[in-house]
Amino acid sequence: MTDTEAILHAAQRAGAQQAEVFAVQSGETPVRFEANRLKEINARQTSGVALRVIVDGRIGFASSTKPGDVSELVAAAMETAPFGPEAHLEFPRDGEAPPVDVFDAAVESLPVDDMIQAGQSLIDAVRAVEPELLCDAYVRRGGSTVTIANTNGGQVAYRGTGYSAWVNGTLIRGTDMLFVGDGDASCRAQLDLKAVETSVISQLENSRRMAEARTAEWPVIFTPLGVASALIGPLTMAFSGRLVHQGQSPLAGCLGKAMYDVRLSVSDDATLPYRPGSRPLDDEGVASRRNSLIEKGIVRGFLYDLQTAGLAKAASTGSAERSLAAQPSISTSSVLIDEGEMRFQEMVRSVNEGLVVEELMGAGQGNVMGGDFSGNVLLGYKIENGEITGRVKDTMVAGNVHQALGRRAAIGSESRWVGGSVRTPALFFESLTVSAK
Repeated sequence: MTDTEAILHAAQRAGAQQAEVFAVQSGETPVRFEANRLKEINARQTSGVALRVIVDGRIGFASSTKPGDVSELVAAAMETAPFGPEAHLEFPRDGEAPPVDVFDAAVESLPVDDMIQAGQSLIDAVRAVEPELLCDAYVRRGGSTVTIANTNGGQVAYRGTGYSAWVNGTLIRGTDMLFVGDGDASCRAQLDLKAVETSVISQLENSRRMAEARTAEWPVIFTPLGVASALIGPLTMAFSGRLVHQGQSPLAGCLGKAMYDVRLSVSDDATLPYRPGSRPLDDEGVASRRNSLIEKGIVRGFLYDLQTAGLAKAASTGSAERSLAAQPSISTSSVLIDEGEMRFQEMVRSVNEGLVVEELMGAGQGNVMGGDFSGNVLLGYKIENGEITGRVKDTMVAGNVHQALGRRAAIGSESRWVGGSVRTPALFFESLTVSAK
């Protein structure tokens, strides 16, 4: 009998009508650089198991990192059940999962020397352009095995790997601080470090001069980095089936309605090969799939885990994510915004006076659940007469992502991956609130 079978049998003997085991074994080797120097090389292994039980219609939960701790784990889960939420789910039965490639053996055998060289090459490339830059870099390889089993016969396991590299630079001159950075992530042992270097160098070149912003309603262009830092969170939050069911999403009651620019299409896809957010099954053992959220401006669907789907009389969309210490919740995997018709440089040339946003700091302020975003421009540039003229300071941008995407906006024709889990082009809004000191 396997460990998962032993836990399930023990839970049933203790009185659980249903039980589910979620087990993870993982290992990672991070290489860290700090202030242009190699700081730390580490390796760590972790493993743990989480147990959900349904007892008299309520959900109990417990987790443990102690191997073989079956009786204590089951007892802890059973004790929490009377106080747990009412169960509106059935654990999935054994079914087919799509073949999603998320494992590359080359990642696990990647030499640490190669990782050190990757981090050092990123630092050297950007400091060749700006020698005073203080750089932190992070290169990580890792792998995990996920096992999910339940008393309804569901039994799945898969292996995944991850490899990522990031560089962030700070330039301090008097009271002025410049922050630049970018990175790449994959399930494979290959990263596009040249694209990372090019991106950070472009940020440095655009920041060589300073420009003055002013308080006004301005055209604003969000680069792919800017879209990911400021807009993806408040946009995708509205597609949470839990918030829709509770009536807290601005899209409640809007399924099938045209709410956005007709050129906007957005999806969430966990089946893309070798993407960090991909997987053959979600963390409840439901098969992964592509979920269309917006299609040509029309709201096409929401995201559900098992519990929320049960409450909403819907079906799980394979969107459950969890840690060992927490029960599943709804999460996106890889968010994709379809490309549009306008190149980034065309967007810039079309603006008399406006702003380019690379990153907002504190974009989660305001009524995020309603789609609001507001934050200081950590990195952004002034546009004057169709050209980027320099970096702005002490500037804020605010708006509502649903309203902004509902008005006519240009969508970029060149998309890229940001953070490994968002693929987006630039987005151009004709008017947003810009505030400057």
